[in-house]
Amino acid sequence: MNKRTVYSIIAILIVLGIYTFEHFLVEEEKTDIVTEGKTVKKNTNEFYLPTSTTGQIIHHEGYSLSYSEPHEQAEWVAYELKKSHLTNSNYKRPYFEIDKAVKTGAASWRNYKNSGYDRGHLCPAGDKKYSQFAHDETFLTSNISPQNHDFNSGIWNTLEQKVRYWASKNDGVFVVTGGVLNGDLKTIGKEHVAVPNQFYKVLIDNNTGNTKMIAFLMPHKNSNMPLYEFVVSVDEVEALTGIDFFPELEDSLEHKLEASSSYKGWSFN
Repeated sequence: MNKRTVYSIIAILIVLGIYTFEHFLVEEEKTDIVTEGKTVKKNTNEFYLPTSTTGQIIHHEGYSLSYSEPHEQAEWVAYELKKSHLTNSNYKRPYFEIDKAVKTGAASWRNYKNSGYDRGHLCPAGDKKYSQFAHDETFLTSNISPQNHDFNSGIWNTLEQKVRYWASKNDGVFVVTGGVLNGDLKTIGKEHVAVPNQFYKVLIDNNTGNTKMIAFLMPHKNSNMPLYEFVVSVDEVEALTGIDFFPELEDSLEHKLEASSSYKGWSFN
């Protein structure tokens, strides 16, 4: 065996060694992140978390989510929005990053490129301006869903602003939101990210001792109708999604509140 052949073999072994080591580090990091994700963090109220139909719940610092691998997005994102979270901080918008805590592999942001759809936040960055970390964490790909730009910047944005108003007025609300992931849905990108035909947002407020709920179900298109036109019962959203939203509530209270489509007590002024 000549020297050139020996050097070639050594070079190949070095490259393989580096690749194996880097792969080990990535997998070790991913394991650490997933382990971290098993603990409910300080800004998530575990009591109000919905059930998961997918078996993959992930807890980040400022929100929790249930990831649906077949749809490559969260079936729900849940978080507490406190009055103290509402600040005027103006953080620089970061790049989207793949959520490494998703054990089945979160979809890449590249699926959205040239798709015609926005990378629509489920937990809005505007709800997490109380720290740079919390704000930037909303740019994980597990927290986005394909949304038409007119919808994302229109009626959906109007609802997000109204939720902030209620959080300020009521000293906090708990929010659960996502796309309705059922039926034959259009997909985008190489990973076939589903495009929901409807989006929902469910709120619960128990800060005054008088628990109240409200749920919104919106077609995936912009609208000039007032927000209260999209109010439905929580039961209706549960029937569409298969999700049990507040299973830890006392049963009689849960059934009473979830059956109602009244928006009494929620100011739309």
